[in-house]
Amino acid sequence: MDRLIRIAGQFNPDGPVVSVREYGTGNVNDTYLVQLQAPEAARFFILQRINRHVFHRPQLIMLNMRALSEHVHARLAHETTAQRNGRRWEMPHIFTSRSGDSFYIDEASEFWRAISFIDHSTAYPRIIDMNHAYEAGYGLGRFHSLISDMPIAQLHDTLAGFHIAPGYLRHYDEVVAGGIRTPAAPDVHECMRFVEARRGFVSVLEDAKARGELPLRPMHGDPKIDNIMIDDVARQAVSMIDLDTVKPGLVHYDLGDCLRSCCNLLGEETADIEHVQFETDLAREILRGYFSVAGDFFTDCDYRYLYDAIRLIAFELGLRFFTDHLEGNVYFKARHAEHNLQRALVQFRLARSIEEHESEIRLLIAGLKTGGIYVG
Repeated sequence: MDRLIRIAGQFNPDGPVVSVREYGTGNVNDTYLVQLQAPEAARFFILQRINRHVFHRPQLIMLNMRALSEHVHARLAHETTAQRNGRRWEMPHIFTSRSGDSFYIDEASEFWRAISFIDHSTAYPRIIDMNHAYEAGYGLGRFHSLISDMPIAQLHDTLAGFHIAPGYLRHYDEVVAGGIRTPAAPDVHECMRFVEARRGFVSVLEDAKARGELPLRPMHGDPKIDNIMIDDVARQAVSMIDLDTVKPGLVHYDLGDCLRSCCNLLGEETADIEHVQFETDLAREILRGYFSVAGDFFTDCDYRYLYDAIRLIAFELGLRFFTDHLEGNVYFKARHAEHNLQRALVQFRLARSIEEHESEIRLLIAGLKTGGIYVG
């Protein structure tokens, strides 16, 4: 605790640090909530240790965050009251360290950063009702809308290969070819069969990008449900957090990831794998919320590949969890040896459920495109 308090103090807080405690459920970085002895408006901030085994050049993350913050704050400053529609929206602020940098490197060469806490709001581990689903979609749509005109040349690729599905398949093949390090239990064989049966569609979005059908745009990279902050009183989306993976990419990966995360009510950590399913009613509300604010830049091709994105992202995450299990849990934090295998089974079951609801999901997308489903 003393070490964390000392590190938190490197970011020029507005008062003495009272406590530092673990915060959130991230699988990669270590996140802490810092409490200060300070006025009510500045009592908390977020302290994070960036995982340098994952992000080899964390300085690029901070450059992206600063460029993104400046762009969004400029957009917000020029919005009219009517454009805000009575809603609150916040972009996390970056704290400066005593050295004048946007980060602090400690004596163990660990990379730390501090950002403002989005006060009077909560990030939930799963969808709690239909309004929450709508607001999750609105939150992602609002974020995409605010950055849709940001030149992608201003953003660095902080995690090469991230959300490039064929690359994950190639890595999986390399791991399998090198020999499986864990016992080949029945669940392992089940996962391997699942991957083989779907190998042919893994490049669907990247192929569309190569043909010029899907353009590169700024994307969040990890818009799961607990990265969407909801106002405690208004019950409206107020911010998108965890911006480490913001980069040029396909917004389809974002939409697919948001739906993957929100439409599985059992969550990605459940052991009740047989009952994991994709909730299409929640998908409808999420997409209604999204297109109420972000529909202007969606093209016919964007709509055409939306179902593929929804299907692919659950499969992709399952493949990443499964590969990490085979490698011995080197990427994702794991509480036990079979943790990432269990996570993989959840995502593969969710992908199967999406496939079972394909006709319904495609009808939903068609209705959104033609205005057959009210999105305002």
